[in-house]
Amino acid sequence: MEPIRIIRVAQGKNSTLSHLYIGGLFACYLLEDAIRPEKIPGITCIPEGEYGLSLNHGAGMNARYGPKYPHMHRGMVEITEIPNYQLVFIHIGNYHTQTAGCPLTGSYWQLLDGDYQVMHSAAAYRYVYPLLVGEIERGNNRVVVENWF
Repeated sequence: MEPIRIIRVAQGKNSTLSHLYIGGLFACYLLEDAIRPEKIPGITCIPEGEYGLSLNHGAGMNARYGPKYPHMHRGMVEITEIPNYQLVFIHIGNYHTQTAGCPLTGSYWQLLDGDYQVMHSAAAYRYVYPLLVGEIERGNNRVVVENWF
């Protein structure tokens, strides 16, 4: 099985732009907080490494995403096993101020005033969410995070 990959490709002042690969194919852009040598809660992206992927059914975001996506929502896609991090979800948002340490989905990106933002986030989420759920259900429940700069 080809691992799911988050490849970081560029850094802004407070943001990090990444590519999400599923099955070896580009699936969407991701926006994360800045890479920092020391974790600052809510404003630091997860470190490079290999982590678990699972569906979280209990987190508060389920209450928002279940009704918003009733035909596809099966739980929040959570990146697990990250030392000193918890409740890291792949979700919707456009700006680094909306990440809270989580990757945000995007169909395309812009660089504005030194920071990246992703656009058409909900469309990208609707595309990648069922792909990620399918991978998790088939047992491909690992994600590799790496910096390419």
